Amino acid sequence: MGKKKKDKHRRQPMLSQVKKAHQRQEETNGGYAFQLIGAFFCDFFYYLWHFLKWFVLVGLILTAAVSIVLFVRFGDDYRSFAEKADEIVADSTAEDFRMDEITYLYGADGTQIAELSSGNGKSSYLNYEEIPMYAVQAFVAIEDRSFWRNIGIDIKGIVRVGIDFVLSRGDNMAGASTITQQLSRTIYLTRERSITRKIKEMMVSIRLTRKYSKKQIMEFYINTACFSNGIYGLEAAAKAYFGKSAAELSLSQIAYLCAIPNRPEYFNPYKNPERALERRDKILKDMYEQGYLQKSDYEDACREKIKISKQVQEFKNYETTYIVYCAVQYLMELHGFDFRYQFESEEDYKQYQESYESAYNLEKSNLYANGYTITTSLNADAQRAMQQALDNNLAFATQTNPETNVYELQGAVTAIDHATGKVIALVGGRSQENLNNVYSLNRAYQSYRQPGSSFKPLAVYTPALMYGYTPDTTVYDIDVKTAQQPGVDISSLRGNAMTLRSAVEQSKNGVAYSVFYDIKPVYGLEYITDMKFDKIVPQDRTLSAALGGLTYGTTTVQMASGYATLANQGEYRDPSCIVSIKDRNGKELYEEEAPKRVYSAQASSEMLDILKGVLTVGTAKNMKWQEASAMPAAGKTGTTNGSKDGWFCGVTPYYTVAVWVGYDTPQTLDSLYGSSYPASVWKDAMLYLTQGKSIVDFN
Repeated sequence: MGKKKKDKHRRQPMLSQVKKAHQRQEETNGGYAFQLIGAFFCDFFYYLWHFLKWFVLVGLILTAAVSIVLFVRFGDDYRSFAEKADEIVADSTAEDFRMDEITYLYGADGTQIAELSSGNGKSSYLNYEEIPMYAVQAFVAIEDRSFWRNIGIDIKGIVRVGIDFVLSRGDNMAGASTITQQLSRTIYLTRERSITRKIKEMMVSIRLTRKYSKKQIMEFYINTACFSNGIYGLEAAAKAYFGKSAAELSLSQIAYLCAIPNRPEYFNPYKNPERALERRDKILKDMYEQGYLQKSDYEDACREKIKISKQVQEFKNYETTYIVYCAVQYLMELHGFDFRYQFESEEDYKQYQESYESAYNLEKSNLYANGYTITTSLNADAQRAMQQALDNNLAFATQTNPETNVYELQGAVTAIDHATGKVIALVGGRSQENLNNVYSLNRAYQSYRQPGSSFKPLAVYTPALMYGYTPDTTVYDIDVKTAQQPGVDISSLRGNAMTLRSAVEQSKNGVAYSVFYDIKPVYGLEYITDMKFDKIVPQDRTLSAALGGLTYGTTTVQMASGYATLANQGEYRDPSCIVSIKDRNGKELYEEEAPKRVYSAQASSEMLDILKGVLTVGTAKNMKWQEASAMPAAGKTGTTNGSKDGWFCGVTPYYTVAVWVGYDTPQTLDSLYGSSYPASVWKDAMLYLTQGKSIVDFN
């Protein structure tokens, strides 16, 4: 009976009721039509109301689920987050938001090497009354429509992000950042993508909104926003890109600049002007649709052509560029960037490179603006000696590029002190007095070149010693061309028999190829990626890598770090020049990375002992090191096909020095071998470094 009663009172659709009534009673066509229309809308709104009720209920359930997840995962940390946010904001002042601090770089002896500045200065800071209103409206329209009324965070947006976070099982954390949150992240927090940082960001933002007015927050944001290329603040951006003050900008120019801070590198006006232009158009459209612009102003601004000033590239010496590189790398790690050295595919590698470049440029911009004090291990005397060694040995090559006037034959040198694991000198090219006003490529870490046979000890022979080989193991110098033929069983090939030691000393390619086949490329290259060689891609997992045939190549910094690992009994240390990084308040940020075991001490010792023979009876014997010095030394030559790249990487008990010689655009130089100019540069550099040192052997 109960069920029948329930069915009896269940609402029946009005439309069906009208149709049934028509069947029972004759109706006029007009009257019946009006009844059908009325019944349709009655049913529509009835079901719409019930749908909305269920939609709201589901939303509330999901929101509750998000809250429970966040509480379970981060409830214990909430109090500490809140206390930290209170402390940050309580101690904050308006000076925190002036991106006009100078970063100072110092050498090992305390001598100042350089000053870095964003170029803003106090004259570029705009008070709220000085900010073009179009800029304020543009940022509100595109970045935070609820800015003037929110509490520093967008509740609706956070719920949406929270739901996405739950549904994606923690993979999706993007979105819902208000202008205040972006300000909090820029000034006070790291850039890691995590729920933890998001919570901290929200807490700081809420407290900033309590302490400062909305106009102040907008003022802070516009003056601290990154406009790419190391430029902070709207005024500095206006002068850099348009050669005028912000007050003189047109509506279209303002919208163009306001496009950049969302993703500074992606919308970089010098590299990606078309992307910035597309976002300008979106900003203008949003401003029009939100009532900030008249239709005629909107259309005129969209039609306006954008012409930006040519980028000015300041000259930087090799020391400065390398310090910046090392400091930025450390700050990236400190702020949550996940460095990778192994990749699943070429596409995976390219995607990583894009994210790396974006993070690098953003952190570089911050380095120039945030007033760090950086102390380094770079030795001015050693730097001059390395530069002189390179210049003197390549002085015969006077031909220059007709467009740039830069010497065509170039070189690079990197020296590492074993006592500290730090780079003490780094030369990125030949010196030229008449090039002081142009940017100088630092080939020591920016030019990736094929390493030839100098790669063998790192990827083939020391891994082989780890695999079970010994210096006296009999190996065969097989014919490489035969081994490369399809279907050939490499393990069955034979050639001249010799010991592993002799093969290294004479740089036998056939032996390296055969041994690499035996231990497998994947195995050998694992040691390379463990030492942070950053351009090893899946295509390199072939036998050609045994001979230094890499897709992108490597640098003198990376090669020096690899050979220094051998000298350090198989423990890898990051080849940085950074000793200290202090923020504007004098707080130490730098923490030395612990050494990482790559090779065993025994394998490293055996490899060094073998490499001694390269200088006495092997490919580098003509260097006559023993006649010049009693200091024990070990090293390896490297020459690529066609003599396009020449290398010498070698160590003494005190130092490692890696040298490359070649053309910026690879071409043959008949007299270029690892044993010629690179070995001569190495010899001169190492003689300087070891003069006066006690004669000791490797550990």
